[in-house]
Amino acid sequence: MRALGVIRRRCGWGTGNTSPVIVMQPVLEIYAPVGFDLWPVAEFEPFGFLPLSGELSSAEVGTAVMRIAGCNDIDPDGDRSPRPADVRGSFLHGLLTFDHLFAAGGLRVVDNSTGVTFLPGCCDGLEDWRDWYQLVNDGGLLGFGHDPTSPVAERFGDTVRLTVNAEQSESPVIELSVAELRHLLAGVERDLVDFLALAADWTSRHLPDHCAPVTAALARVFDLPPPAVPPKP
Repeated sequence: MRALGVIRRRCGWGTGNTSPVIVMQPVLEIYAPVGFDLWPVAEFEPFGFLPLSGELSSAEVGTAVMRIAGCNDIDPDGDRSPRPADVRGSFLHGLLTFDHLFAAGGLRVVDNSTGVTFLPGCCDGLEDWRDWYQLVNDGGLLGFGHDPTSPVAERFGDTVRLTVNAEQSESPVIELSVAELRHLLAGVERDLVDFLALAADWTSRHLPDHCAPVTAALARVFDLPPPAVPPKP
């Protein structure tokens, strides 16, 4: 019972603290958009992470759309139609035609009581965020990368342990209850739903000729229903 009490205090349960101790966010891995001019984007440090939510600025939404489209900007093979002639349509072609879409990133977890941050690994993708529910419901282990950095999530009974780097014997860890993880995943879904609503409005203004298909593709990335597309002005 003492161990569970520690977990409850670290997650802020029953303490009257309105600021969550452990925070989970859906994040995109971002590179610096040097020379990108198809639509307005924000400036970011290379290989940083952009949290997705309903609080993003218009330029940050543009950056997210750019990054997700860029992850899928691969030359068509024999199973897909050729790229359109226009530059914007060509860049969006993979996002709109691939059956299985990819978004570099994943879920970032921060323990504000210890300063430990659990980041997505090299084998992670935000399109797989629902895999965390397998850990909640069935237990086992989720691996998100490989040497030299291997983030791992494991369930032990009613406790989930997030190991920042399984390649290190003394790696920092974050521990929380299965119930708290389920609560955090519900928050992740709300963040993604709110982001999609923002993205639908953004595409109606910046990509009016591709608004519906781009919005639907973004929803497919996150395995969520597409939001309503605003009418063309």
